[in-house]
Amino acid sequence: MNEWLYVFASAIVAIGGYFIRSLSISGAIAAVLVGTIVGKGFSWKGMILLGIFFVSSSIWSKIGKKRKQQLMEKVEKGECRDYIQVFANGGVPALISFLSILNPSPLWLNLFIISIAAANADTWASEIGSLSRQAPRLLPNFKKAEVGTSGAVTLLGTIAAFLGAAFIGFASAFQWDNISIMTVAFFGWLGSFFDTLFGAAWQTVYRCPVCGLETERKEHCGQKTVHIKGSRFVNNDVVNVLSIACSTIIYVFVIYLGK
Repeated sequence: MNEWLYVFASAIVAIGGYFIRSLSISGAIAAVLVGTIVGKGFSWKGMILLGIFFVSSSIWSKIGKKRKQQLMEKVEKGECRDYIQVFANGGVPALISFLSILNPSPLWLNLFIISIAAANADTWASEIGSLSRQAPRLLPNFKKAEVGTSGAVTLLGTIAAFLGAAFIGFASAFQWDNISIMTVAFFGWLGSFFDTLFGAAWQTVYRCPVCGLETERKEHCGQKTVHIKGSRFVNNDVVNVLSIACSTIIYVFVIYLGK
């Protein structure tokens, strides 16, 4: 019976996301699927934590829209998330939820919280960091880069990443007492750090043959862009999945090494 309640609650949130243009139709359908699996795995508490991530991220995406307009030419996708973007951020939490259904263990809940924290940290870093008045620095050489460049960070974005992870830590502490806020904050921030490193090392970048802009898009100014670096198979969605997964895997290693 609860399964249908999880579907209904997820659908309400997804429809709301669609009407405020935070989700496309495919994104809304994917959000219902992710929400239902999370609900089945971690009940309403898990869904609330997932909802906190979605709502807070959506709010930050709407702030400073005019200043973020220049980024639209550099990034592959906009603020309206499609199903791939939903799975890129919610796929790991959903997988952890599914595994907890198959083989219940206290470890899954910790991994679920950290995966949400990592997703939130990365989103806050991107949305808030793009508002920084300082030029971002490209890792690992810290050279100045254009706003929106993959693998580039600002101090504001780095702080936002930690706060985004800590925010999930605080939210989880009100529901569970199994993991400390600082642990969630650190490993969530670590996911954002991996996102930056993977973006700098592997994410694909193209150049427009007309205007010369470096972009994630395969087409620009009505022309096909030219691949200049990174793997053609690694876009921002792939980087998101890898970074969230790495933060949870490293947590497992730390836990078992500490025993």
